[in-house]
Amino acid sequence: MKSILPLGLFATAFHLGALAAEPEAADKSKYNLFNPTPDALMRDMSPDRPDKTDSAKTVDAGHFQWELDFFNFGRFSDTDNGVTTRTDVYQAAPMNVKVGLLNSVDFQVQFAPYSWEFERTTPPGTETRVSGFGDVMPRLKVNLMGNDGGGFAIAAMPFVKLPTGRPNFGNGSIEGGLKIPYSFEVPGMELSFQTEIDWNRDVVGTRYHADIVNSVSAGLPVWGKLSYYVEVFTDVSTDRNIGFISTFDTWVTYSVNKNLRLEAGVYIGLTKASEQLHPFIGMSFRY
Repeated sequence: MKSILPLGLFATAFHLGALAAEPEAADKSKYNLFNPTPDALMRDMSPDRPDKTDSAKTVDAGHFQWELDFFNFGRFSDTDNGVTTRTDVYQAAPMNVKVGLLNSVDFQVQFAPYSWEFERTTPPGTETRVSGFGDVMPRLKVNLMGNDGGGFAIAAMPFVKLPTGRPNFGNGSIEGGLKIPYSFEVPGMELSFQTEIDWNRDVVGTRYHADIVNSVSAGLPVWGKLSYYVEVFTDVSTDRNIGFISTFDTWVTYSVNKNLRLEAGVYIGLTKASEQLHPFIGMSFRY
């Protein structure tokens, strides 16, 4: 599985000729944050949530997009030398706030206003609790192809994590990376990929290491405005203290209108190092 997902990047080379961007219906290059794209020329909303595979398309210039979970829950569990550590994390309204700067560039800020983390170790049965505001992650998405038409879309998205969380909530380090989301137009379905390189702090010590992250998601319309999606996510770390992470993710979406979508689903861990369970319910809203 580690080697399957990146193959999508190589497949791109064989499709570019046939899937070259079609001529745009209108020249939208003149629109920016202070000269918003007219509603009639806006592209379909394409949120970066709830999957871990981000969209290759940006928010239209001068418009805002608000993507959030109303509430979510995550559980991690690990057993070593007969000692089991279980960590439960609850988050209230974690969100991604986005604004279109140019026709093919948007700026984003991800953060969780409040989180609770409960860690219990057995034996001996000790429990640690911590809560508060989490880290902040600014991101910049630049669409390189297919934002307003064509059968193939690709973007570059650099990001940085700022350690704004309270002490003992996060690792207190600046981290970052680069995401490359890309997608193909397939009749009757949505097919998206992402390859990502993260630069993270080592679990032990003060050095940094690289993580290689890949994901693929596919979605199908079920009935009317209801759609169903599945995703496979993998994270391979060069830090020997971090195991191989892989999850199977599934969710449904309901498009209330062109600017509002409701979402609910769950991430399911496939390996020992993965988050075991992560149910969520949320929405994406554009204005």
